[in-house]
Amino acid sequence: MLHQKSLRARSSHAESCAACLRRPYKCIVPRAGTQQGIGASGPGLDEPIELIDGRVTSGPDLSVEVNGLKLPNPFIIGSGPPGTNYQVMKKAFDEGWGGVICKTLSLDSSKVVNVTPRYAKLRDSSNRVFGWQNFELISDRPFDVMLAEMKRLKEEYPNRVLIASIMEEYNKNAWEEIIGRCEEINVDAFEINFSCPHGLPERRMGMAMGQDPEVLGEVCSWINAVATKPVWAKMTPNVTDIAYPAAVAMQAGCEGVAAINTISCIMGVNLDTLRPEPSVEGYTTPGGYSWKAVKPIALAKCTAIAKTIQSEFAGQGKSLSGIGGVETGADAAEFILLGSDTVQVCTGVMIHGYPVVKNLCGGLQKFMAKHNFASVAEFKGRSLPYVTVHSELVKRQREALHARKQARVGLANDAEWSGDDFVKNAESMVANR
Repeated sequence: MLHQKSLRARSSHAESCAACLRRPYKCIVPRAGTQQGIGASGPGLDEPIELIDGRVTSGPDLSVEVNGLKLPNPFIIGSGPPGTNYQVMKKAFDEGWGGVICKTLSLDSSKVVNVTPRYAKLRDSSNRVFGWQNFELISDRPFDVMLAEMKRLKEEYPNRVLIASIMEEYNKNAWEEIIGRCEEINVDAFEINFSCPHGLPERRMGMAMGQDPEVLGEVCSWINAVATKPVWAKMTPNVTDIAYPAAVAMQAGCEGVAAINTISCIMGVNLDTLRPEPSVEGYTTPGGYSWKAVKPIALAKCTAIAKTIQSEFAGQGKSLSGIGGVETGADAAEFILLGSDTVQVCTGVMIHGYPVVKNLCGGLQKFMAKHNFASVAEFKGRSLPYVTVHSELVKRQREALHARKQARVGLANDAEWSGDDFVKNAESMVANR
């Protein structure tokens, strides 16, 4: 696709299944609707709708165009296990996802060794998962194998958006090679992983690179000097001010940014064994925290980036892909209202499955219909002007109180009574006129 660079009800089964009641989402029996590809089911999910090649068949238009990429809807598979091979990425396209980002690639996968277990869940009092930790590494599959599978995917789905997530060491030649080889198979865009909070820090990869704006800017300049497709920098929230490195990436040529990646965490400690979890041979390592609990943090970080795009890159077409705890169409609407062009989902797919995109689209359409929005573009950034600094809140409240005081009817004190207007004065203070 051309762009500016190239021009230069939970099922009845679940109600009686002990495994479902004890461990939600862990039972191997399919949830209602998923066998036919209708959509996912579960508490709190929107009603699913029909999608054809990712497009809605009626109602408000969900299609979006960002950095020259035309997506049938704004929902993108976030980089991680849901994009780990041909089979799962094909499933995502078949179910209707607007775009797919593959699991992060590097040239030498032999250095990537995952362990098990590598996930942990945090549950609320009703046993619903609201937090998810992982210390999953980037793809451990050979680079050539992943390239071949992605090439096949693009040949079979030429009109769908496939984005390559890539990560490399502080090595210009390596970045140039990975960009070139990915472009040979016709990926539509790149997402640069400057944000993975665990694994390979000794190679100055992921978050270790994203937390150093000087290195980040230099690497982005290397990438953008050779890439002919759009480039998004995926930002880490594990910094003081996420807007600063985001601006550095865009100044170095990136068409957009994606935020947020996961938040560095340790899920907890087992009070029987006294070992931190998830435990691998009795030991753990900090991982990345995701899912519902991080959404408020993600919204704040995305807002800061959106404000920066608005103030420092106005009219330049810079984009924002929002990530963090999206489970419903309403969640997605919040990200878009605060300036996101697209919305990514990763953990949600691991909990609800690929058909959940139909629920997400249904929920987003419901929101749009309520407000008579015909397209996503009509409400993108609508809420952004209402986020300001605290001193502005103080100023606005003082002005509002003053205005209400000035508008108040009646007499302020007894000295204001007038003999000529006595009846009118009295009437001005009657409550039930």
